[in-house]
Amino acid sequence: MLRLPLLYSLVGGILLLVAGMTLKDAGNPRRLGSAAFWGLFGLLFLIGDLIPPALAGAMVLAMVLLAGLGRLAPGRHERLSAERLEQSLARLGNRIFLPSLLLPVATVLLSVAVQRLSIADAPLLDAKNITLMAMGIACLASTALACRLTGETPLQAVRETRRLLDSVGWAFLLPQVLALLGLLFADAGVGKAIAHLAAQYLPLDTRWLAVLTYVLGMALFTVLMGNAFAAFPVMTAGIGLPFLVGTHHGDPAVMAAIGMFSGYCGTLMTPMAANFNLVPAALLELPDRNAVIKAQLPTALALLAVNAVLLNWLMFR
Repeated sequence: MLRLPLLYSLVGGILLLVAGMTLKDAGNPRRLGSAAFWGLFGLLFLIGDLIPPALAGAMVLAMVLLAGLGRLAPGRHERLSAERLEQSLARLGNRIFLPSLLLPVATVLLSVAVQRLSIADAPLLDAKNITLMAMGIACLASTALACRLTGETPLQAVRETRRLLDSVGWAFLLPQVLALLGLLFADAGVGKAIAHLAAQYLPLDTRWLAVLTYVLGMALFTVLMGNAFAAFPVMTAGIGLPFLVGTHHGDPAVMAAIGMFSGYCGTLMTPMAANFNLVPAALLELPDRNAVIKAQLPTALALLAVNAVLLNWLMFR
């Protein structure tokens, strides 16, 4: 059976290759710090489950120190000439989009079709992480197809991975760190503190005001924390469950669905959501790193208003 550690090992191996390439890059003025950062990240994927938690925490703190002290810098990357790029585009035509389209299609198909396949009564893929495993296999298939179409090697794919990581920098780790921060906030009782403050200063026995506080709170916390999954336990424990469900007897399923959607509105508006907003800007090499956020802002605000209306209507039918 293909289990999640196999996928983590592959990611760790790629990150170690990136660290090695960075270490050999004489054009990077901070190659030691950059190589150490990506090397530690790769080791956490490779042996994170095998080492003591305190050592893993020390490695994470070392990465934070490297980033905080400015020891990371983009390296030197060889770019294809404009003439060669135009020739490749002319040869491939619309087929250039096939690897990008294969990724979501293969992920969905594998998630649905392979989950019941088994070998010697053992499921083919890790049943607890079927979607993540399917996405990992789809990534490999997309990379293979891209290499086939362009005539490049898998090593060139690793070089492009390094170029992307150099463009995004330490912000690449924000989603994982912020999701962990949400769990820490929930365990520390931040949700109860929010409930106490809200009860003290807002008349949440008024239904529409409680709805508005929950929807706007989900968006605001996501803007601050960069991840709707981090904001959800805090706002649901502080406002959703005690007031919307407990006081006003709303449907918790509707609250959870629209609450998460409200959090995603905040995702559209914050640079803290690096994987959604900074990575596309880096991929497109936009001069303004916040251009994606500026383009998404009107849509996010309109969706937030619609979510407030829908929550007030659907949750109390």
